[in-house]
Amino acid sequence: MSDDELIVVETAERIFRDLADPQTVIATKDERWKAPLLQALADNGLLLSWVDETHGGAGVSLEEGFGVLRAAGRAALAVPLAETMLAGWLLARAGIAAPQGTMTLAPSGPRGPCRIAADGSISGTAQRVPFARDAQLIVVAASKAEGEGVTIALVERSACSIGQGSSLAGDPSDDVVFDRVQPVAAADAPGDFDMRQLALMGSAVRCQQIAGALETLLEISVRYAGERVAFEKKIAKYQAVQHNLARLAGEVAAAVSAANSAAQTIATLPLGSDEALLEIASAKIRCGEAAETATGIAHQVHGAIGYTDEHVLHRYSLRALSWRDDFGSESHWAAELGRFVTEHGADELWPLVASR
Repeated sequence: MSDDELIVVETAERIFRDLADPQTVIATKDERWKAPLLQALADNGLLLSWVDETHGGAGVSLEEGFGVLRAAGRAALAVPLAETMLAGWLLARAGIAAPQGTMTLAPSGPRGPCRIAADGSISGTAQRVPFARDAQLIVVAASKAEGEGVTIALVERSACSIGQGSSLAGDPSDDVVFDRVQPVAAADAPGDFDMRQLALMGSAVRCQQIAGALETLLEISVRYAGERVAFEKKIAKYQAVQHNLARLAGEVAAAVSAANSAAQTIATLPLGSDEALLEIASAKIRCGEAAETATGIAHQVHGAIGYTDEHVLHRYSLRALSWRDDFGSESHWAAELGRFVTEHGADELWPLVASR
């Protein structure tokens, strides 16, 4: 990143450090910390990072935005920053000006259950929509009832029915019912845009968040192992613990590398390309696998203390595990890659892999 790009990430890190410190959040025991944090993010243009200034956003680069998301993962951020950024990016694809305030988007998976009728109304149910109850607006990627194509619509959350649910980390993950809801604004997405491209973009976002959370998980675990004394010596001196920490570091490095690869692909290649599918699907699979292995090791190192509500470890481990399933799990993307290989054959696959 350039110096200007680093300033954006450093600004985000300072806001997270001052207003979303995980230990302070745990001690607060309620959600009054969220309003000042969201206001600071809005005031600094971070909520609409990927929206051009002509559409009301900050107009930062994709690389800068992914850097902000990695920092959010390192802070185990539990507000709809990533969702608002994604929603703004999706609105921009259809040329719709992004409003101020928090947003989320539906669907949050690889398939689009919502449809838009000829009269412009939207119907359907989107499951497990992150922070739906907290968002002021919902951006919907809806299939056209009469044929091919996708319509991007901006809908008021109050016009929908919200079935409240929770993610593994306890964050809002709600079912949203659209019953002939009339959008505030709607426009057709570009002709080549489809639901898979939305799922790929969302997967790249979750990869950054997972990688960031695992980076902090490693830092916490190494520090704890260097402080915790058992049988008159620090547990970091035991070979078994050293071996586990080395495995943890390897998983974190793999997740960071995969997340960076996905981000670079989005910044340089069309989302609808074969290369994008290969890179981003592979990254989501690898980050998901790293989350499973790394969180298990981190909790082993910490022992029982890591499971308590008072310790910060669970804020990172549970969110990393929860983000695995958003926008397609490892199983989904493995099946997509298998289908891709079957359709294209080995003769086309190897040159594609070798060129990356």
